[in-house]
Formats: sequence, C-alpha cells, structure tokens
Amino acid sequence: MSDAAPVLPAAVRRARMLEHIQAQGFARVAELSALFGVSEVTVRADLESLAVQRVHGGAVAAQRTENAFEQSLLDASDEKLRIGAAAAALVESGQAVILDVGTTTTAVAAAMLDRTDLRDVVVITNALNIAMLLEAAIPRFTVVVTGGTLRPLQHSLVDPLAGAVLEHIRADLAFIGCSGVDVVAGITNINLPEADVKRRMLATAARSIVVADSGKLGVAQLSRVAPLADVDALITVAEADAAALRAAGLEVIPA
Repeated sequence: MSDAAPVLPAAVRRARMLEHIQAQGFARVAELSALFGVSEVTVRADLESLAVQRVHGGAVAAQRTENAFEQSLLDASDEKLRIGAAAAALVESGQAVILDVGTTTTAVAAAMLDRTDLRDVVVITNALNIAMLLEAAIPRFTVVVTGGTLRPLQHSLVDPLAGAVLEHIRADLAFIGCSGVDVVAGITNINLPEADVKRRMLATAARSIVVADSGKLGVAQLSRVAPLADVDALITVAEADAAALRAAGLEVIPA
C-alpha cells in the first residue's frame, strides 16, 4: 500500500473507486489497493458493494442500460409511493411546481392529484405521462408542458427546444428525478439529454428537491446533473443509506 494514499471514508472511497473503474474500464485489486491505501481484502469488500462486474484479479465497469419507463415502474414501487406522498405534502396552493420526468416524479404527481385541498397550482413538466395524469386536476391545476423532442423510452421531452418554457418561468419547487445520488459524483443520470433539462429545472426553482429510491443512493451514473451543493434536499426512504449524504451537508427528508 502507498504511504502517500489518503485515508478516505468508506463511502467516498467506494465512489472514487467506481469512478476510476468506469474511467479505465478495468482495474486490478492490487492497483486499487495501492491507489486508495487500503488492503486487498478491503478492496474486494468494496467491489462487492459497487455496480461493477467482478473478474479474476479485478473488476470491469458494469454495462449500463436504460430501462423503459414501464419497466422502471416495477422497481421499488412501494418506496416510490411513499416518496411521492412525502413530496406532495410539501406543495401548497398557489405554487408553481416543476415535475421532472421519471417513475418517482410520476408518484409525486399522483399524490398531488389525490390532494383535493390543493388549488391554483401550476405544474410545469417535461413528461407527457405526467401531463396526461394531471389533466384530471384541471382547473384546480394548470398544466404546462415544456415542449421539445420526444424520447419514447421515458415519454420525456428533451432538446431541441426543451428549455424554451423553462427560460421564462420561476418555480417555487422543483422535484427532480435521477439515476444516482452519490457523495462525490453528486446527482447523476443515465442518459445525457434528460440531464441537460434537469440542470435547467434546478436553475429556475427557488427550492429544488431530488426524489430517489434506495437503489439510487451511492450510485454514480454517466451524466452529472449537479453537485450536492446545488440541490436543497433529498426525499428517500433509505435514511441509513443516506447518512453519508447527510454528513456531506444535504438535507434528507424521510418518506
């Protein structure tokens, strides 16, 4: 082991280890041991917790594929319902609310729809399925669709023209979905086009809240949306798994 290697908290070390493997495509256990100043036994334990493929003597980056919206609906569905209810509870009548694309933000939309006390809420979304879901709330809600080019896999609207509406509004709240929330990598997404829209949503909201089930915590994906410092809070059910995020200064709201 290298005497010069800094001693890092486990969560930070694993995040950086994952970034290193993804950047290189392959890393040997001995190499990671020297790089991070920990034993090979510790490295092997770290690799077991990461989204990598173990091979003899090391690990390779796991293949990453984007699930279709309908497939993702089946993942952590109970968690998403709880997150949706916790998020919807933060909304007040008369507010403008951005709802990002995704299955968890769809749960937020459904929970908002169930709140019959809400009035005069403006919802801005780039998700066609969310716009259609909230049609039942009109005229209590005003639903604004961002426009843009349709991505059928997620029923999302992206560039070109996805930011035309976002450039002219100021929202009270933005609920942002993602593919990963990590201490080092921050908020990340598996595809680039939607990540660009998420960044614009964050920029136009007075308060931005990430909604993520437990499977997203500690995960770093391809496209960086924002560092943790650029979001105001995270809503999740996995409080224990979010301890490192809270320690890094991110407010964690339990669902």
